[in-house]
Amino acid sequence: MDVLKKVPIREQDPKVRATNFEEVCLGYNKEEAMEEASRCLNCKNAQCVKGCPVSISIPDFIKEVKEGNFKEAYDVISKSSSLPAVCGRVCPQESQCEGKCIRGIKGEPVSIGKLERFVADWAFENGVKPTVNAEKKNKKVAVIGSGPSGLSCAGDLAKLGYDVTVFEALHELGGVLVYGIPEFRLPKEKVVKKEIENVKALGVKFEKNTIIGKSFTIDELIDKYGFEAVFIGSGAGLPKFMGIPGENANGVFSANEYLTRSNLMKAFRDAETPIMIGKKVVVVGGGNVAMDAARTALRLGSEVHIVYRRSEEELPARVEEVHHAKEEGIIFNLLTNPVEILSDENGWVCGIKCIKMELGEPDESGRRSPVEIPGSEFEIECDAVIMSLGTSPNPLISSTTKGLEINRRKCIVVKEENGETSKEGVFAGGDAVTGAATVILAMGAGRCAAKGIDEYLSGKEN
Repeated sequence: MDVLKKVPIREQDPKVRATNFEEVCLGYNKEEAMEEASRCLNCKNAQCVKGCPVSISIPDFIKEVKEGNFKEAYDVISKSSSLPAVCGRVCPQESQCEGKCIRGIKGEPVSIGKLERFVADWAFENGVKPTVNAEKKNKKVAVIGSGPSGLSCAGDLAKLGYDVTVFEALHELGGVLVYGIPEFRLPKEKVVKKEIENVKALGVKFEKNTIIGKSFTIDELIDKYGFEAVFIGSGAGLPKFMGIPGENANGVFSANEYLTRSNLMKAFRDAETPIMIGKKVVVVGGGNVAMDAARTALRLGSEVHIVYRRSEEELPARVEEVHHAKEEGIIFNLLTNPVEILSDENGWVCGIKCIKMELGEPDESGRRSPVEIPGSEFEIECDAVIMSLGTSPNPLISSTTKGLEINRRKCIVVKEENGETSKEGVFAGGDAVTGAATVILAMGAGRCAAKGIDEYLSGKEN
């Protein structure tokens, strides 16, 4: 065994997986997991924990995996994470826990994410569930949204003994885990629904088809229904567009709509929920959502081009997702920016006009700003365009809640340490606060808010 290299992870063959929606990564088996765990140096001052937004005791759970104590490993993870099978699959470990791993200085970091996934899947297969030891508190807390921040907050509050109800606007629980991330990255039946069942097992109640701001307001939850605290984890589901000519043509989608049709509404196998299956599709954007949309379109039978205005080094998507997309045959048009969407006489997309870019001076984020190259315009023929340019929070909740401060980006303003908003008893976290970000950052915000809610309600007793 070469301790400087990770135990290889098994994956579907690219040519095969490009034609199906089954999970790409096949995960470790017991022997592979124990072998990979043995690479951990069990550092006393573990940098990997500092890189984890939910502060999992990583060396402790890996030590248990190394010794074959998988239940004990799950118990360690469950103290900090309500969604380990999700995090093991979709977290950007390379820039978080694994990015801090000491083993990675002279070799490859320990495959922390894949080990977390193995432990969570083992727990599913063996019927192991998280436990609640705290005494029940006679205090009701409402959680708005059943995405990663809401589920994390609800799980932590339930473990502290609170009576928690989660209100979900859609007919399926899971938020972005269900409608945003494709099946081939995050299986819904095998993973998401089981994670939610574990949260239910903690005593959390769920109300679906309930739109806060329409069904009832936050003020009504507090004044009429007796909730003593509220957590807003409603995400950021309002898509952004470029504002270029032709953007209203038939065949132009937001990535949100495209992925929701495919993931939540099963459009790829249900003719009653149509989805555009173009011969040639252009996806505009370079983040993880753009990769998800592109790889979904590919599996539906399209030739897919990704158009992104910076170079590959600046792609915001995970390296693993870019690698998988390339393996599957997606074409990358980098240093390229759309200037107009072209349509035929019937108003349907027939192409996209682009201009070549070069990188100039760094912008406010530190990334080099793309600059147009005059006279470099060209066209890409296509019959569908998917815009993946980020999202912002839906203003429905903020516009129907008295005294709730928002910023110029329509995001809810909070105290960073505990998610407390300008309205007493109301906390918030995840994409509703930050704008579109990662699952694990939303979970970390949910955990922080749960702690803040506990401190707030405990203070009201005194």
